[in-house]
Amino acid sequence: MPTILLGDPSLPLSTLVALSRPGGRIALSKEARRNVQRSRAVVERAVKAGATMYGINTGFGKLAGVRIPDDQLEQLQENLLLSHATGVGEPLPVDASRLAFALRIHNLALGYSGVRLELLEQAMALWNGGFVPVIPSQGSVGASGDLAPLSHMALPLIGRGEVHDGGRVISGAAALKRVGRAPLVLREKEGLALINGTQIMTAIGCLCLHRAIVLAKTADVACAMTVEALRGSEKPFQERLHAVRPHEGQLATAANLRALLADSKVMPSHANCAKVQDAYSLRCVPQVHGAAKDGIRYALDVLVTEANAVTDNPLVFANGDVVSGGNFHGQPVSQALDFLKIAVSTLANISERRIEQLVNPDISGLPPFLAKNPGLESGFMIPQVVAAALASENKTLAHPASVDTVPTSANREDHVSMGVTAARHADRVVANTAKVLGIEVLCAAQGLDLGEKLRPGAGVDAAYRALRKKVPMLAQDRFLAPDLATAEHLVENGDLVAAAEKKVGALAV
Repeated sequence: MPTILLGDPSLPLSTLVALSRPGGRIALSKEARRNVQRSRAVVERAVKAGATMYGINTGFGKLAGVRIPDDQLEQLQENLLLSHATGVGEPLPVDASRLAFALRIHNLALGYSGVRLELLEQAMALWNGGFVPVIPSQGSVGASGDLAPLSHMALPLIGRGEVHDGGRVISGAAALKRVGRAPLVLREKEGLALINGTQIMTAIGCLCLHRAIVLAKTADVACAMTVEALRGSEKPFQERLHAVRPHEGQLATAANLRALLADSKVMPSHANCAKVQDAYSLRCVPQVHGAAKDGIRYALDVLVTEANAVTDNPLVFANGDVVSGGNFHGQPVSQALDFLKIAVSTLANISERRIEQLVNPDISGLPPFLAKNPGLESGFMIPQVVAAALASENKTLAHPASVDTVPTSANREDHVSMGVTAARHADRVVANTAKVLGIEVLCAAQGLDLGEKLRPGAGVDAAYRALRKKVPMLAQDRFLAPDLATAEHLVENGDLVAAAEKKVGALAV
């Protein structure tokens, strides 16, 4: 993997995802180094001139009016990290922590935070050494930055806290020794600069978003397979129908379905059947999946913008101004992640309804619960129950976190975003939806196997064959949990989408 240069405010989602994976290296561009040095010079001149500046020589939050003597400024910054490192709960997944660490370095490297190059070099030495801070998942309200979790992230720089080292956890002090560096003594502004930001919610959100894009495509593949298994109609996907209601996601979904169903031998076989209309979970997929895609694309725009934005406070400008504001407030991210939760939950909701269409003999025209010997065998009866449970759980998780607020810091921070809560819930919604879509493709493939053995559309056929390489047809009841896990894995990894796209070209989101 090539070295990724941080400090350029145009990193795309693909690069952000790469920063979550082990084995990479990061560095600063020459321009980033110049910007950091110029910003630091402003802070040093201001301190030397005796100016009073928030976060540099004052207390924090409600204590912003307390002037700190010059000989205590280093202790002020260390105290900030130690006192704010109060996160609770299970640690974040290592990939999210790795990305959050890189994003904080990237944020500071943009040159508006007034930190020294030495701080960034310390952080990059740990990151490039493969050491990822252990960051508790709970404790941020997402307003004055993700204060508690980012404090845990920063502690290893000063020889405190813990880091992931492969599959084990070691102390921050031990990690510094491994990379040949001494604990950093923080200078003016540096502790605050490390923890004022939205990098925790943004990191979790970017990884959720990356997975959600795969799910949006997989949902179209699963739907197309279900349409074939249920002998549904392709007429609702005609281009002319959607051209007169041209929402971008709706157009994309209809185009995807036409591509996946192209050259189907199943569709002509029932062209003159008595069925007038399919259920909404088939007929309205362009409208429903399309709206989900629109929400996903909105989240993409917000999260990539945020990942490349300056979210510190106060900001240090090259002309010498030090301006206190609110770029650390997570409302844009929290709101976008709530939209993402709703969008992905919708994919699970409609997928579960298609599963019901497949297993219900009063609707499907297929054997009850897709069993070879109904009665003796239960077939896919209970996977539909599992899908219902997951879709219902998503509905509670999709409740918007961004409309909640609890004032903190003696009412100085009187409106907060709950952005990390939104991010953590989005992560669970995405995971649940991958499971539901996995159940749908298992049921749809079984429906194809129980049908007239006609070849489905090229895209559907390719996805079907990719599934059947890993999961055989259900010829009789067996232990199904491993099948569900395998199907979920194929969905999460994008294997079914990749197989379909190899036949029909790229699917749109």
